[in-house]
Amino acid sequence: MSKLLEGVDQSNAPYIIVSSDTHAGLFVEDYREYLETAYHPEFDEWLVTRHQHRAMVEELNGEYVEQWERENEVGLKGAYDPDIRDKTLDADGVAGEIIFADGDAVTGMESPPFGAGLSAGMITDSRLAWAGARAHNRWLEEFCATNPPRRAGVALVPITHGVDEAVREIEALAGKPGIRGIMIPTRWHDNPSYGHGSYDPVWAACADAGLVVHTHSGEADPEAYNDNMAQYMQEVPFWTHRPLWQLLFSGAFDRFPNLKYVPVECGSWWLGDLLYKADAMFGGRNWKVKKMSSRTKGLIQRLPSEYVGTNVFIGASTMSKVEIRRRYLNGIDALMWGTDYPHPEGSWPNTVTRLETDFQAVPVEETRLLLGLNAVRCYDLDLDGLVDIAREIGPTPEQLNQDLGLRTEPNAIREARFWFDDYDIEWKG
Repeated sequence: MSKLLEGVDQSNAPYIIVSSDTHAGLFVEDYREYLETAYHPEFDEWLVTRHQHRAMVEELNGEYVEQWERENEVGLKGAYDPDIRDKTLDADGVAGEIIFADGDAVTGMESPPFGAGLSAGMITDSRLAWAGARAHNRWLEEFCATNPPRRAGVALVPITHGVDEAVREIEALAGKPGIRGIMIPTRWHDNPSYGHGSYDPVWAACADAGLVVHTHSGEADPEAYNDNMAQYMQEVPFWTHRPLWQLLFSGAFDRFPNLKYVPVECGSWWLGDLLYKADAMFGGRNWKVKKMSSRTKGLIQRLPSEYVGTNVFIGASTMSKVEIRRRYLNGIDALMWGTDYPHPEGSWPNTVTRLETDFQAVPVEETRLLLGLNAVRCYDLDLDGLVDIAREIGPTPEQLNQDLGLRTEPNAIREARFWFDDYDIEWKG
């Protein structure tokens, strides 16, 4: 624990807050100028379906839609207006942000062409998947360029629609100012799973380019939940973080040590319990796990939990108080707080209230990791630029009602990770 927090500022200086989950996107019609003209006829057909979708949402939940859009009229324009966006981030105390597609989560009217954002895996025509992704990526580059220190864009790369094409897109994105990662489809459908060696060129290209790989909550298995929204809500986190275990147990992080992966908006409450099972499987030395050890030996070079905070980070949007309390179990050096702006599931427009209440019992140095420094390290962000922004708009620990004298217990992580004792696993911390 001392190494994780060594040198982290314990003073009342403003926090550098980086939201690990925000969204931006044009109104659907406005993507036309970023889309190759050959796709315009199909784009026009797709636009009809978008407006039909909005009409359906209004019919089912019109009062909610009207109230949400009326009460947040100005802030919602920040999905595509950089000046409004900066003012909204300022009001939230957020210095930097990791930007995903699909600015409108209520009616879907700010989606990339053909659904190439959060629903890219469901597109059946690979031509359209790539056309829509590239249209959004072209716009995203321009949008991030409006405030480079503040904006870190996540480009769309639908790797299930062609590995070679994905590598070409990653190489084209490499070094583009403001582009810090890619988002891949959450589900692979009828394609090989992400642990398959055929995806290695993608992981290699991302590692070489320094682009962080993401999956983002949104897609689940529609055939399995039978249009039952309660089933969808219960299952969607699983589909979001499932690629983590494909990458980890296939040894991708050993073959490509610079590869980083972040599942986003699926919480962090699941992580500690699954790390417990995974560490026991790979590091347990008692009779509880000996039965299967011969089947897992040699698959990976470290304990699963040792990849968390180095290769694996978690975009844990607006962490609940329970998740914050479980931070030692889930990875104090891996969890990244987020607002989910401008989606209603997140903390915006009540971010300040959440910050002032949720972190009262957390030491300042730990709060700095969770609110921003983990993201700075994960994405190699412009720390000096973010410090300058935070100096003007960031909340201080005292403003978050924190005790500046509160310190971290030296054995906090060791005590939280009970399975090292239960399964006689070697502790290297």
